[in-house]
Amino acid sequence: MNFDEIIERRGTHSMKWDMMEPLHGVPAEDGIAMWVADMDFRPPAAVQEALQAMLDHGVYGYFGDQSAYFEAIRWWMKTRHGWALDTDHVLTVNGVVNGVGLCLDEFTQPGDGVVLMTPVYHAFGRVIRAAGREVVEMEMPEQGGVYVPDTASWDAKMTGNEKLFILCSPHNPGGRVWTQAELEAIAAFCARHDLLLISDEIHHDLVYPGHTHVPMTRIAGVEDRLIMMTAATKSFNMAGAHLGNVTIPNGDLRKRFANRMGALGTSPNAFGMHMVTAAYSPAGAEWIDALTGYLDGNRRIFDEVVNAIPGLRSMPLESTYLAWVDFSGTGMERDEFTRRVEQDARIAINRGPVFGRGGDSFLRFNFATPRARVEEAAERLRRAFGDLQ
Repeated sequence: MNFDEIIERRGTHSMKWDMMEPLHGVPAEDGIAMWVADMDFRPPAAVQEALQAMLDHGVYGYFGDQSAYFEAIRWWMKTRHGWALDTDHVLTVNGVVNGVGLCLDEFTQPGDGVVLMTPVYHAFGRVIRAAGREVVEMEMPEQGGVYVPDTASWDAKMTGNEKLFILCSPHNPGGRVWTQAELEAIAAFCARHDLLLISDEIHHDLVYPGHTHVPMTRIAGVEDRLIMMTAATKSFNMAGAHLGNVTIPNGDLRKRFANRMGALGTSPNAFGMHMVTAAYSPAGAEWIDALTGYLDGNRRIFDEVVNAIPGLRSMPLESTYLAWVDFSGTGMERDEFTRRVEQDARIAINRGPVFGRGGDSFLRFNFATPRARVEEAAERLRRAFGDLQ
């Protein structure tokens, strides 16, 4: 597990590295890609070995007998998250965003409202709008420098047109690990307004010391309206496998979702099935523990430099590898601080407005990359805003 190794990703059809110049104007030759949420690390050796076994066999037919795959998922959720998962409730889709799209297609109609706690993962809003549904934004206030779900204020904003609530847990981009009480309040809000609740928990393995992720399945009374989204792809840097799991305890909802999958011909790819089965293992658990420790070190290094620059503030992260940096204290217009980051520091980032209300003064930085690169990025930021110091 050499997370310090620099692996050249340019020229490999990497969205993160090969598209930063066309999309962000950050030069390919010396730019640092800190935008797309995948990591610059190889997955555990067990995953590589599973792929090598497929290559050695040399026949790439349809995947059958998912028993080992489901057993690996069951073991992982029980061992890592204290979740006694019934694998009969699990349906496998082409990634979490695909799962959200299927839910929109089956459980809502054009024009229906879908509630988001913003700022939040930008793909949610993109898929909702593409489906002809309405994005209903509940902007989160900050308390103690971090986001809190202000459920008490949400009721007055509801119109009755809303059908679905999408929760990002842990939160992207703010990095919050929601507490039991916060999750209970969200569940109660969904019950009051008869909303189906999608809980996207794709970052649940990447939690820092002192914090514990609570799966939404452990919140009482939510089972009949809950749709859980999980995946190994974010945890183990296998996003290109496009594989996710949708867990639906309610039998009627599960049947409807399965029928929609059947109608659209949705099925998983064999490569991803073998990769996930290998990852959800004791070897994978050891790798995740080492990764989380390494990311925690990167987080501390990045935040120390950023928070020392007058006017910049990195929101304290409890999970994920995505720093959420507020530039409002600089007094600069958004175009100016973004230009300094992308052109002066030559760092490709995600711009805050795409995450919805509350994101205007922020930029998101992905520090899941070798430490030397994080240190270089932090130094470039220090120089780019040197006139403030």
